[in-house]
Amino acid sequence: MTTKPRRFDNARAAVAAITQLYDANTARLREAFTAFTRGKDFDHRVRAYYPYVSVNTESLPTLDARTPFGFVADTGTYATTLTRPDIFSRYLEEQIALLLRNTGVDVEVGESSTPIPIHFALGEDYHAESGLDYGRLALLPQIFDVPDLTIMDDRIANGIDVRAADGAKPLALFTAPRIDLSLMRLKHYTGTSARHFQNFVIFTNYQFYIDEFVRLAQAILAKGEGGSLGSGYTAFVEPGNVVTELGEETQQLDVTGHHPPRLPQMPAYHLKRADDSGITMINIGVGPSNAKNISDHVAVLRPHAWLMLGHCAGLRNSQMLGDYVLAHAYLRQDQVLDADLPREVPVPALAEIQIAIERAVGRVTGLTGYDLKRVMRTGTVATVDDRNWELRPSTVQNLPFIQSRAIALDMESSTVAANGFRFRVPYGTLLCVSDKPLHGQLKLPGMADSFYRERVSQHLAVGLETMALLRETDKRQLHSRKLRSFNEVAFQ
Repeated sequence: MTTKPRRFDNARAAVAAITQLYDANTARLREAFTAFTRGKDFDHRVRAYYPYVSVNTESLPTLDARTPFGFVADTGTYATTLTRPDIFSRYLEEQIALLLRNTGVDVEVGESSTPIPIHFALGEDYHAESGLDYGRLALLPQIFDVPDLTIMDDRIANGIDVRAADGAKPLALFTAPRIDLSLMRLKHYTGTSARHFQNFVIFTNYQFYIDEFVRLAQAILAKGEGGSLGSGYTAFVEPGNVVTELGEETQQLDVTGHHPPRLPQMPAYHLKRADDSGITMINIGVGPSNAKNISDHVAVLRPHAWLMLGHCAGLRNSQMLGDYVLAHAYLRQDQVLDADLPREVPVPALAEIQIAIERAVGRVTGLTGYDLKRVMRTGTVATVDDRNWELRPSTVQNLPFIQSRAIALDMESSTVAANGFRFRVPYGTLLCVSDKPLHGQLKLPGMADSFYRERVSQHLAVGLETMALLRETDKRQLHSRKLRSFNEVAFQ
């Protein structure tokens, strides 16, 4: 039974209606699926639909030219499908409130024509095929909708004009099925549910940083405050959805609430605040493929900033091991994003992020002005897809580094930054020089272990301080207009 669309001039009421629709439709699917697993036969297809929100404008108001999001680019109808209001209700209320204010017309909420796949209705903690025999497995796609990759691409984010069958233009970067896919993938790759992710995300490529983050987070919860990182932290979440709440013993909030026998591919840890403005840290491992994979999925959560915090090869003789590199530009030789964001597209440095990182380095090291330049250098970071790049003939490998004036090289930073640019997520990079292959200082076991123990604590402190500074920044300023095109979706 299709629910009649309703119009709203209040964002909170609109989100309440979205929640009611979504909960009712997914509950109906789950109830039918339970009956199916118990042997009930259906002579019809069991289907329920995602809710949608839309707005129709006949004229455009005069906006403050500094407004980065929350408005439509032209007249006409704009719409998007929606999912998981338990995760996105605060975000949706903010975006719809801006839309109401900036368009001056009501929004419409109703059932879309996009069916909810049974796997997504069951949620990330349930394996739909588990326990079904061969016969029931064969029947599953005949009775229920299953994920359809043809409607889960990134054409909107990539700037391709995508319109619905009725001609409506996109209101958000991601459709509901694309979001649901990423929520599932986040649980798989990080070992934690998407509901725990915070709005400030740090990616790293070494477990040493995670170990230090865990130690600091536990200390913050034990004290009830985080020093310069501020107060208000309520819980710490580790893989397996192991939740340590403020002043209490470890809580197991669901059946997976225990440490897994082995860590997932890219384990995530979350120092939470009640308003989701805490810090998530993910060990993405090594390589641009991992960096693209995880940032593809974190992007649907619409974080306020993400930061790459890792190690790099210093390319200048004047650099010392342990020096910092603040990426001001990127030489993209990672190749994994070439089909989505061609290499000729520039990835600009974002002033708000750059300033926060430099201030954080100064606060943590106690250095200012010219003295700060002794331990931190700003310049181009080259990202490659070959860990053994040093083994290429120097006449071949060094030329692009020379021409681009690159000062450091790694395997993730350009990918993380480029995907941030592609998905309109504020991004930044602060690396630490751990070896200098072009100058005879290779990363070998003894040197590497000693270096990591000595430098990780300060580097992580800088990253956390950066996030604390960004949290104080006005969201409209943080989500810079440099991230938005001239024909942009309304939602941040």
